[in-house]
Amino acid sequence: MPFGVYVHVPFCRHRCDYCAFATWTGREHLWEQYIAACVTQVSRFGTGLEDQVLGTQRGPATSVFFGGGTPSLLPAELLLTVLEALSDRVGLAEGAEVTVECNPETVTAEKLAAYRAGGVTRLSFGVQSMVPHVLAALGREHEPGSVRRAACLAGEAGFAGAYNADLIFGAAGETMGDWEASLEAVLALDPPPAHVSAYALTVEPGTPLATQSERHPSEDDQADKYVVACSRLNSAGYECYEISNWAQPGARCAHNLLYWSQGEYWGVGCSAHSHLALPDGTARRWWNVRTPERYCRLVEAGEPVEAAGETLDAEQRRWEALALSLRTSRGVPASAVPDELFDEGLVELHRGARDGIEESTGEMEHATGGAGERAGRRAVLTPRGRLLANEVTVRLRL
Repeated sequence: MPFGVYVHVPFCRHRCDYCAFATWTGREHLWEQYIAACVTQVSRFGTGLEDQVLGTQRGPATSVFFGGGTPSLLPAELLLTVLEALSDRVGLAEGAEVTVECNPETVTAEKLAAYRAGGVTRLSFGVQSMVPHVLAALGREHEPGSVRRAACLAGEAGFAGAYNADLIFGAAGETMGDWEASLEAVLALDPPPAHVSAYALTVEPGTPLATQSERHPSEDDQADKYVVACSRLNSAGYECYEISNWAQPGARCAHNLLYWSQGEYWGVGCSAHSHLALPDGTARRWWNVRTPERYCRLVEAGEPVEAAGETLDAEQRRWEALALSLRTSRGVPASAVPDELFDEGLVELHRGARDGIEESTGEMEHATGGAGERAGRRAVLTPRGRLLANEVTVRLRL
């Protein structure tokens, strides 16, 4: 069974106005202490000092994801000590996907070469935009030239066909022309990304952006830009396999697929989340303490780092499975979809859909027929349905 490990690196050089993640600036003095604490937490895997249901029967890891924050801000050799500890204690499956999130301005040839030699197989670049004034509106520090340079270095280090470009649309002052220019510039990178993520800018409570209504995005504008992204990326050979994610053949993100398929994963570091299925059909989800200082203190004292958690009963699990799967190209059983959602053009039948999300054929057909026509088949969101995914989700039936 797939089993993922998420390692949270909470350090940034600069905090963006829209960011609500557990990240901090000016904590360079904590880097070594924090990584040592992560290594110690890994060493406790299966010992009972984590959670009673987390045992050595889970593993080896099929995916490892270093997220943040800015993992690439740290020296490569420091970050890789966590991967070495995971390999020793949890194990890495053959062909395991190991991803490091990178900001373009923190990338060097030496760092990427060290990643490659240390077992990293995939990079994820926080591009956000390729237009200078949009980057400024998002509070990003890099320039488009940094992205082109990072892509070139990734190719030279052996990551051609193995990196993702993250984009955000809807920033204040971003025109449709700006968004189209960003898409074209990303597709023109050499080598081009194998995977593109495009997220609508969201206003998170407690962020500087939340207090500045004049900078809030327009939902209509974002809907138009999403349609443009779908069209352009599809025409360039990228398949939309999740609402905000497009991949070339064979380049889907295995770690994120765990999240969307209710897979099992373990969180290392402050604020990291974990999820495990239980034998009785329920599941447990928990998360670690938020700040790096408290996380380090607890680890060093030999105490659990869990802050809180929840148990999902079987009915909650079924509902969550529908909500998550609806976001993907695998879709949901057609029997879970009320007739009116077909009639409204929000969903359509998936022709020949099979069980594995990675086996999606992408072939679809419109259908307004009765339940007999849909028996044993799956339904997926139409492009219009993706824009109204939350509404569709609440209208599904268990």
